[in-house]
Amino acid sequence: MAYALQQLINGITLGMIYGLIAVGYTMVYGIIGMINFAHGDVFMVGAFIGIIVLTALSGITSVPLGLLAALILSAALCGLYGFSIERVAYRPLRGSFRLAPLISAIGMSIVLENYVQTSQGALERAIPNLIPGGITLMEQNGFVVQLTWMQMAIVVVTLVVLAVFTYIVTKTPLGRSMRAVEQDAKMAALLGIDTNRTISYTFIIGSALAAVAGVMFLLYYGVIDFYIGFEAGIKAFTAAVLGGIGSLPGAVLGGLLIGLIEAFWSGYATVAYKDAAVYSILAIVLMFMPTGLLSRNEVEKV
Repeated sequence: MAYALQQLINGITLGMIYGLIAVGYTMVYGIIGMINFAHGDVFMVGAFIGIIVLTALSGITSVPLGLLAALILSAALCGLYGFSIERVAYRPLRGSFRLAPLISAIGMSIVLENYVQTSQGALERAIPNLIPGGITLMEQNGFVVQLTWMQMAIVVVTLVVLAVFTYIVTKTPLGRSMRAVEQDAKMAALLGIDTNRTISYTFIIGSALAAVAGVMFLLYYGVIDFYIGFEAGIKAFTAAVLGGIGSLPGAVLGGLLIGLIEAFWSGYATVAYKDAAVYSILAIVLMFMPTGLLSRNEVEKV
């Protein structure tokens, strides 16, 4: 019981990180019907910006202020990366055949990977645990279940960011524009909505969410390299598909499920096969629910 509870805590923490990345995937797909395969590498860039900021501010300011600065700078700079990806890799190819933007996004992914590898080196970068300690929840047969301050911080920050994002989408003029473009871009343009600007904002917000996830990943594991974006990106994309691509709550639900599957498989089976377990369960779910767990009914435009 105690071990299962610990794995549940670990899985929820990891799932929150995947959910943040998956929201960016599903936002872009919902708006323009395409997958941004450079999104995982934006997550990786966010983690590296975070470690650069935290290293630069080490000993200069307090840990909370350093973490806040890392989150803000990482989100802002990765938002610029997202804007650049949309302008360079997607906008010029928006009217072409559907494989062209996909190939372009993969090219941007390779560019970002190699850029970070060249500028930061191919070796792993590490930071110490900045938020040590935690709360002991229970002890059973010598096994201690602990909820660390780091895990609580990751969950709280993730929930706050998702709440702000939900408010933007549901209550602001930008959110209404995003939903209008998602339903019918041509009609939205006829009604006076600047579709290009709305799509750019979508990439910026999605990239900022990925940057926050990158900083959370850095704080949780303490070690990053230039290749983490590929694996995390694929899993977040899997989470978006599992939850129902195009559904924002589905992206978060899919992220949580992926995190829980990884945690429990690693705890009770072979760690080496945790990724195989994730993709196998995805395949099984899609056999019975081809559009995902929380997919929305598509409205046919005539």
